[in-house]
Amino acid sequence: MNFQLNRINPNQTQVMFTDGRFETLTNEELEYLLAQTDAAQSIQYEEEGVAIDSVH
Repeated sequence: MNFQLNRINPNQTQVMFTDGRFETLTNEELEYLLAQTDAAQSIQYEEEGVAIDSVH
């Protein structure tokens, strides 16, 4: 699963999936998503946000 993160305020992050979907998550929901995708280990910071690449 590939997606990018964009912090929109201190407690919300927009998750944009490569298939065009997006969701706005709270910090707690984001932590859960990262734990479920094992993406927390492969975070790469970019100038515009955080890119996550996780292959399942």
